[in-house]
Amino acid sequence: MTLRQFWLEPYCDRFTTRIARTDGELVWLEESIFFAQSGGQESDSGTIAGVPVVNAAQVDGDLQYLMPGNHGLKAGQAVEVVIDWPRRYALMRLHFAAEIVLEVAMRDFGLTEKIGAHIAAHKARIDFLYPEPVTTLLPGILAQAQQVIDRDCVIVSDWQDRKSEKRFWRIEGFASVACGGTHLRRTSEVGQLALSRKNLGRGKERIEITARAPATVARSRGDAVS
Repeated sequence: MTLRQFWLEPYCDRFTTRIARTDGELVWLEESIFFAQSGGQESDSGTIAGVPVVNAAQVDGDLQYLMPGNHGLKAGQAVEVVIDWPRRYALMRLHFAAEIVLEVAMRDFGLTEKIGAHIAAHKARIDFLYPEPVTTLLPGILAQAQQVIDRDCVIVSDWQDRKSEKRFWRIEGFASVACGGTHLRRTSEVGQLALSRKNLGRGKERIEITARAPATVARSRGDAVS
């Protein structure tokens, strides 16, 4: 089973590990910083030993990487894994933007029947069953979510159940939620939210989320850059 190093070091963009095994174009790592799509959050993009990863997936509880047919990687080989950091950080920011919006929408605005979500590097979305347009709710949801972001709260991310590899995030005084994604350190990293509504058909509403990055953002290994 691949050790999910991206949970322990979500700001790490390069990491040395070993190939656990291969099966044709499929490769498994002993440890990995390369997130594979889960919970609506898209996969990272990047390379293993300089070879671009075609696809990352979670299969039977493990992480597997589809590589080009001529990858040449062998079990036991030491390799450097490098991820596209700007993409990872955009996904982290929009992931947590969506987490905050969802908690506010469900807790205070009656949007309790979530039916889908997706986190891409440029936009996030949450889908709900709701009998009327959510347009009038958006200003209130936005204001409350932005308040949480602007308070620069610490985001705790830890094990809920280590044996079953279940994780959670928590903001003191706001929420504690089971989640296996990659998380920011502080809410202020999300930046300035913008929300819009899309109709999916009768009784189905979508909130689309974008976030403008703050002037100073965190980088891999904890460095700060403007």
